[in-house]
Amino acid sequence: MEDMRTGLRKIRRRDFLKLGGMVAAGSVAAPWLAGCGGGGAAGGEVTIAAVNNPQMEDMEGLLGDFKKKTDITAKFQFLPENDLRQRVTQDVSLNAGNFDIVMVGAYETPIWAQSQWLEPLDQFFEQMSEKERSAYDLDDILQTWRTSLSYEDQLYAIPFYGESSSLIYRTDLFEKAGIEMPERPTWEQVTGFAEELDGIEDGVSGIAMRGLPGWGANMAPFDTFVNTYGGRWYNLNWEPQVTTPEFRNAIEAYANLAEFAQPGVTSDNFPECLTLFSSGKAAMWYDATVAGGLVSDPKASEVADQVGFAYAPTAVTPNGSHWLWCWSLGIEAASKNKEGAFEFLKWSTSKDYMNLVGKELSYNRVPPGTRRSTYEDTPYGELPWTEVELTSIETADPENPTRDPVPYTGIQFITIPEWQALGDAVGRLLASVLTGDMTPEEMQQRAQAEALQVAKQGKYLKN
Repeated sequence: MEDMRTGLRKIRRRDFLKLGGMVAAGSVAAPWLAGCGGGGAAGGEVTIAAVNNPQMEDMEGLLGDFKKKTDITAKFQFLPENDLRQRVTQDVSLNAGNFDIVMVGAYETPIWAQSQWLEPLDQFFEQMSEKERSAYDLDDILQTWRTSLSYEDQLYAIPFYGESSSLIYRTDLFEKAGIEMPERPTWEQVTGFAEELDGIEDGVSGIAMRGLPGWGANMAPFDTFVNTYGGRWYNLNWEPQVTTPEFRNAIEAYANLAEFAQPGVTSDNFPECLTLFSSGKAAMWYDATVAGGLVSDPKASEVADQVGFAYAPTAVTPNGSHWLWCWSLGIEAASKNKEGAFEFLKWSTSKDYMNLVGKELSYNRVPPGTRRSTYEDTPYGELPWTEVELTSIETADPENPTRDPVPYTGIQFITIPEWQALGDAVGRLLASVLTGDMTPEEMQQRAQAEALQVAKQGKYLKN
């Protein structure tokens, strides 16, 4: 059965194979599955598939606390973002059970829940004592995430960190150039700043940008361009709108800005941009608000005391100008140690864990954007980027992501099973525009065809 607002429908294994989620037969899939063996072993051990970002690496360093409290051994398998999505999707769709816990986003969770690939969590919370439930305080987690990570009133994942998007900039370079960053800039202003600041110091780019093709890579910022420039993917009849002037304006604005980005931009995603900005090689960076704590950490950033924060830039409408995302932890339905997995979920998303990170590492490395108490009851809420972060998370509206009405929800993604393949395909076209191998017009025509194919094959098209 399909939800007419989101286009959500159950995705079966055969559908998944058609959507391109599985790598070609005989290439990577079989060796990887065989190599993992019984990944999520029972009897005091859990295996977690996670993206290789600093917050998860911090968690790995604190696993001694989890082992001490539960006597359960936790093992991580870290992967780059695009690889993580492919491999975890393989595992859950095949009920392979190579992982007990998987790192999933707000996009996958309701789709996978409907397909029964994730274990519902309410049953575990109901088994907790009143004292345990009070200490964990599920209601402290922002309602935004409890809603987006639920399906049919059941919670299927718990947010590890939440984010929107914002603009980070070097205050010293802006002062040197004699320009001032508005609290709420426009993309036209930002492009002008990038041009002026490009090369202001040796090896410094005007802006760091995600350019690596992928629905969660270059398409995350690009979709906010589409939205704020007045574009949309489909109208209410699910007719593709990729050839409209508004969509064209978004492509051109993104490509124009990339003229002042780092060399080799189409090879870079969040980790590379983080390294670039933290090492002083970029004057600005538009990306996830979670970067605030990372670029402000003097142990990891050479520019920690020279960073300013502004809201995500806008163009013709504020709708969909800043994204909404959370990396979350869910239990595979095929997990061999579900009780142990839930113990890990409780530990890693608790108030105690937030304070553990703050005390052991520093409060600017606390996983952001999930619990209200993190902002109200800990030193984290006093840090300079947190007001922009929390306001952006709470004002992002996936139900109304565009200026004109649409039949889908989601800001930097569309909540339909086919989006992963569509976003990846259009991400490759967008990268070709940046390398000069394709014009914006050619990209529009080819992306329109991709979007039309999705509308037809998914049976969303109304006529």
